[in-house]
Amino acid sequence: MDEARRWLERIRALPIPPRFRIMNVCGGHERTISMAGLRSLLPAGIELIPGPGCPVCVCPEEDIFQAIRLALDEKVTLVAFGDMLRVPVNGPRSEPRSLEEARAAGADVRPVASPMEAVRIARDTPGRETVFFAAGFETTMAPVAAMLAEGVPENLSILLSGRKTWPAVAMLLADGQKPGQQPGFDALIAPGHVSTIMGPEEWRFVPGQYGLPTAVAGFQNASLLAAIYSALRQAQSGRIFLDNCYANVAHPGGNPQAQALLDQVMTVGDANWRGIGTIAGSGFALQPAYGAQDARRRFPDCSDPQRRRAGEMPPGCACAQVVLGQIYPNQCPLYGRACQPRHPIGPCMVSDEGACRIWWATGVREPVSPESVSSVESP
Repeated sequence: MDEARRWLERIRALPIPPRFRIMNVCGGHERTISMAGLRSLLPAGIELIPGPGCPVCVCPEEDIFQAIRLALDEKVTLVAFGDMLRVPVNGPRSEPRSLEEARAAGADVRPVASPMEAVRIARDTPGRETVFFAAGFETTMAPVAAMLAEGVPENLSILLSGRKTWPAVAMLLADGQKPGQQPGFDALIAPGHVSTIMGPEEWRFVPGQYGLPTAVAGFQNASLLAAIYSALRQAQSGRIFLDNCYANVAHPGGNPQAQALLDQVMTVGDANWRGIGTIAGSGFALQPAYGAQDARRRFPDCSDPQRRRAGEMPPGCACAQVVLGQIYPNQCPLYGRACQPRHPIGPCMVSDEGACRIWWATGVREPVSPESVSSVESP
């Protein structure tokens, strides 16, 4: 706490511009910022914008629908990380629209906390197919790759929906350079956990190509405040670089063993992000050598082709705009009205890494119109 207070005092001692927008990519960062009330402690003019760091929020609707149909039609045991069970898809109310509803309809759907739980369930039920619906970013894909490299039971297959983090930020910055456009943020706080796997260097393109102050941060208040201070100092001095404010954990080069496992087990290609569209080089898929464990090959008829559209959000839901940092959670037309944690309409209200769920949990209950605010309503 003393260290965090010192960083806050350093920030307050700086000359703060009228408006300085910092995007925090990671959902874990947003949770720390909101739970600690950092927005209310920072000087006026500093805006912290939640970014695209919620894997549950961007998991394509067609992948979730595919998991639902596998559980219902193929009579498999479908396992997934807990947050995925409540993410809704568009569809008739007469049909299950989430894995949780599929379980209520009789499907064998189970939450897991780690890939090894999926292995254990498959081994405990050798006469039944088990499908692991694996959605997540690099920090999740690395242990999934390790699991497959070590070998899995023959009755376990993977429905993979993994994404890389940096291409989404690159897309936002590239869009900001189009004629008549500008980036929606002035600095970036890069995700610490991803950097522990892939290395902080992965984020050098932000200051190098786009000239934006960038700092890798951990999940303690002190690390986040240090990153905010670094971004402000970089902007004021004009010396723009990548600063590692999580150096005790995110080491140069990242985790070579984890990277080697990812390369061994997975390939990277273009991939759809829910409500956003296809982002080049952003999706993980299984290498051909692991095709026998690919649920899409093992159950080729489990997905209705009519459902493979552009990963749309439900009507009226602005989760895609929240994920892209274009609006704040309580500016969504459905926030706090039709969409609440007990009855989520959009994925951002489901996950503990979703900005809408985080804001609701920290006491922001009143929706506002996008036109009525110019900066964040502090949780």
